[in-house]
Amino acid sequence: MNTLLYEEKTGDFQGIALITLNRPEVLNAINKEMMAELNQVLETVQSSSTVRVLVLTGAGEKAFVAGADISQFPKMSEKEAIEFASFGQKVFSKLESLKQPTIAAVGGFALGGGCELALACDFIYASEKAKFGQPEVNLGILPGYGGTQRLSRLVGKAMAKELIFSGKIIDAQEALRIGLANHVFPQASFMEEVFKAARLIASKAPLAVAASKSAIEKGYNLDLKEAFAVECHAFSKTFGTQDQKEGAQAFLEKRQPKFIGK
Repeated sequence: MNTLLYEEKTGDFQGIALITLNRPEVLNAINKEMMAELNQVLETVQSSSTVRVLVLTGAGEKAFVAGADISQFPKMSEKEAIEFASFGQKVFSKLESLKQPTIAAVGGFALGGGCELALACDFIYASEKAKFGQPEVNLGILPGYGGTQRLSRLVGKAMAKELIFSGKIIDAQEALRIGLANHVFPQASFMEEVFKAARLIASKAPLAVAASKSAIEKGYNLDLKEAFAVECHAFSKTFGTQDQKEGAQAFLEKRQPKFIGK
């Protein structure tokens, strides 16, 4: 694979997989090849019984993903644009619906499609040098990989409108303030902090984490009564797992549990 790198960590970092968007010469801009490779890798992650957390980051020090590859746009027809946006939405939705928790590790520019890619992850950790934005209006277009929908759901409709209508780029602290980023870390310790969080999540019962993610997503747009029913069903299902028995027994025996994902 040329446009991205995929690695499943071992040793102390076992259970963590890392996708590195790998076109640093163009600030990791998304092209068709990258999107196809990402789609393929996500299939691998989804079917994995060993990957417990997925981290996405960008190669080099300047960018997570600085947007789509603009060289694709000048000759793109309306029909081709529909296909382009639809496939991107499909891939990002696949990322969003993974059973494993996903962390976008944004250490530089996350603009346009890059911001949309980060939005499709469960949460965003940013370095102090990170920059976010949906500047598509500067090109006479709008976000097409789900940005108009995910951004508004995360930061609110009015803030999303301000960012998308103006095309302005915000820094990491502003992203933190509006709820786009979960945390901001110093550049020097950024990835260390990302992997610290990933290791913590990976140490928990993977079926319980996956069920928690599913319950949050399924219940988010339901009324509270229906959402409680989703939670109750998910809660009950965990009691049929070996990990639930192990977790309870380990607590009673005052030892660390050994979760196996069954």
